[in-house]
Amino acid sequence: MAVVTKRTRAPMTMSGMLRRMPVNVPDTGDFKKSMGLWQLVALSLGGLVGAGVFSLAGVVANEVAGPAVLVSFAIAIIASAAAGLCYAEFAGMVPKAGSAYTYSYVALGEIIGFMIGWDLLLEYTAIVSVVAIAVSGYLNYITHYIGFDLPTWALGAPGSGHGHRVDLFALVLCLLLAFLLSRGTRESARVQTGLVAVKLVIVAVVIIAGVFHIKSGNYTPFFPFGVGGAVSGAALAFFAVYGYDAMSAAAEESKDGKRLMPKAILISLGIASVIYLLVCLVIVGMVNYTDIAVSSPFSSAFDSVGMGILGLVIAVGAVVGVTTSAFANMLAVTRVGFAMSRDGLLPSYFGKSSARRVPTRVIWPVGIVSALIAGFLPIRQAAELTNIGILMAFIVVALGVMRLRKTRPDAERAFRTPWVPVVPLIGIAFSIWLISELTLITWIRFVVWLVLGLAVYWGFSYRNSKLNEAAA
Repeated sequence: MAVVTKRTRAPMTMSGMLRRMPVNVPDTGDFKKSMGLWQLVALSLGGLVGAGVFSLAGVVANEVAGPAVLVSFAIAIIASAAAGLCYAEFAGMVPKAGSAYTYSYVALGEIIGFMIGWDLLLEYTAIVSVVAIAVSGYLNYITHYIGFDLPTWALGAPGSGHGHRVDLFALVLCLLLAFLLSRGTRESARVQTGLVAVKLVIVAVVIIAGVFHIKSGNYTPFFPFGVGGAVSGAALAFFAVYGYDAMSAAAEESKDGKRLMPKAILISLGIASVIYLLVCLVIVGMVNYTDIAVSSPFSSAFDSVGMGILGLVIAVGAVVGVTTSAFANMLAVTRVGFAMSRDGLLPSYFGKSSARRVPTRVIWPVGIVSALIAGFLPIRQAAELTNIGILMAFIVVALGVMRLRKTRPDAERAFRTPWVPVVPLIGIAFSIWLISELTLITWIRFVVWLVLGLAVYWGFSYRNSKLNEAAA
């Protein structure tokens, strides 16, 4: 008679919670490796170049920094680059799905990796929703321009305007993005690359057209809000200049992750930096900073010089640009969720890929949840769910680089972050400063989500972790 033995698992201990995933994890073959360098660059630029180009630069100039918005974005770019260099080292050393979740699991231990992954599930999903709401606003502008208006009930979430019941455009966009991602990595990457190319062409047109209308007098006084205003503006500008983190979540879908991922991060950061500095130069050169319309900076700027037709072009560019940001973040959250499930930290049901080798069991729940948030929450409430988790991820990734330099100096690194520990410490310091500026309600929601995450980890994840099974 066969003897049935019960599988045992190691009891919960502090050392167990801090166990680390090996640096060299075998490739499981869950994903199709179909993305080359420029597809990865496009995915990163999809997150990096979005709302910041079409609105945030004008907001910072008008309200916080004046012409010194150039300094604000320069500071933000330096801070973002410090974090980006740390991501590049990890991407070349651990080319696995999951981004900061996987990196912190490898460097700092399971409980920290789980909490970062758990937080990113909420953050990335909320970002998709916020971006979808922003796209909806531009779509409503375009449809109104061509003579077609949605009924009042479909124009926004309850509380966003009289008679509003649902933001239909935002809800549908989230579901369409989920459908696109479910079709396969190669197909969705091609669409993303095409949209990014269109976006960059439109941005180039805006910059070139604007250069001919720059008035040097608009650059003085350069520091109307003082140097402190330019520094404060960097805090706002920072949220426009990250996005490479979302791309790093797709490491397993790269044709050669160790070699291509660091290159893609560095190239996309370089392109985005040039774009943002040129955009800032043009917007404050065309219009005095006091006259910039924060709701539509470039559209109003071109209206003021008799080129109102470019307003429609800019609206189209904004739709394309911001949609690529939503795509990058939805891809990121689905890969984080898949990686956590594959590692046993979430139910294994979500850790299985489809026949197309994409994680559809994660994609559709994320698409539906983001659609509900986008459709039924005003943009401010949805936005309050974002930011803090991304900053926490930047901190742990920078800490992870410093730790692995000491504990695994022999590990193969396709790219090495320069000037360690100075560069990681710059990223950490800037992230801590930005976190300290966030509102109380953001902190409360963050803590509540973390407490819920700890309950999930202690009740399910620790016992079902693949590393726990290996230790039993």
